[in-house]
Amino acid sequence: MASGGNGGGGRVIRVLNVAEKPSVAKAVSGILSRNQGGGMRVRDGRSRYNKIFEFNYTIRNQPCQMLFTSVTGHLMELEFDDRFRKWHSCDPLHLYDAPVRKYVPQDKLDIKRTLEEEARGCQWIILWLDCDREGENIAFEVLEVCRQANHNLNVWRARFSALIDREIHQSVQTLVQPNQLFSDAVDVRQEIDLRIGASFTRFQTMLLRDAFVLDFATDDRNLVLSYGPCQFPTLGFVVERYWEIQAHEPEEFWTINCTHNFDEGSATFNWMRGHLFDYTCAVTIYEMCIQEPTATVSKVKQQEKLKYPPHPLSTIELEKRASRYFRMSSEQTMKVAEDLYQNGFISYPRTETDCFSEKTDLRVSNYFFHL
Repeated sequence: MASGGNGGGGRVIRVLNVAEKPSVAKAVSGILSRNQGGGMRVRDGRSRYNKIFEFNYTIRNQPCQMLFTSVTGHLMELEFDDRFRKWHSCDPLHLYDAPVRKYVPQDKLDIKRTLEEEARGCQWIILWLDCDREGENIAFEVLEVCRQANHNLNVWRARFSALIDREIHQSVQTLVQPNQLFSDAVDVRQEIDLRIGASFTRFQTMLLRDAFVLDFATDDRNLVLSYGPCQFPTLGFVVERYWEIQAHEPEEFWTINCTHNFDEGSATFNWMRGHLFDYTCAVTIYEMCIQEPTATVSKVKQQEKLKYPPHPLSTIELEKRASRYFRMSSEQTMKVAEDLYQNGFISYPRTETDCFSEKTDLRVSNYFFHL
């Protein structure tokens, strides 16, 4: 990997910057171009949705002409060679050692052309993909396309967890190398998903399609009984939870509550017994309390209670609480989280962490000041 020095020098170099989404490219460009001489210029790329932002910036005393564009998620897809793509071309078992290849699909060709054209005239490329394994893999997809057009590019990776000024400026001044191992881990996962999903889907569709009468099938020839390494266990969780709900038998219970009102306010007392499932017993005990309304305070215990601030939420816990308290789907939750992230309120939502970056300024007023 090319990694020439990134410090000093009076010659202006051209730097291609690539983000994972158009909105991130626009946000980061806005932050970096603020207060820079010449302002920011915007022009169209080959793709109408992926604009190119141009501005001047200095990286470690090196004057740079920044060209900032984006992709839209993964630039490439994984598929089998043509001779294995038809369902009856081979035994499903043969898909486990069939050759696979990565390619740029038709709907991403305009983005690919933009990257190639811009890379030819640049000396550096800075990869601003999201800071998780998936983002690292997309970074290497972008790099593969750009290096086909310019194999002399110096390659750098910007790591950031929030779209706020201090975080972005610090990340561009502390550029690192992209992590090949993280990208390889995603390649392995994608290949496993493809081989298992395709082989089991073909196997069970061809085996079961003629064995059962499927009322929901309108056209048996186009019927697919799909299987996926994530899809199948998730279906199991849903079915198991459904069975638990169906098997639940609600049972009535009663409680006895006591509240004492006085000049300074009121005090509520909780019965240690909790719930009573026998109505007669509950009524009997309640009548005994009414007949003897005077109570004696036998012991008063005082203690200091500390209320700690809430911990940051991991992605899974965020989705759980949004579902429980707001009845929001996972898709809705991640959409809102993505919007908050792009406006600088939270760190990147798709990483399984509950820790803030050391570079994050937690003073809320600063977020609102910059928005």
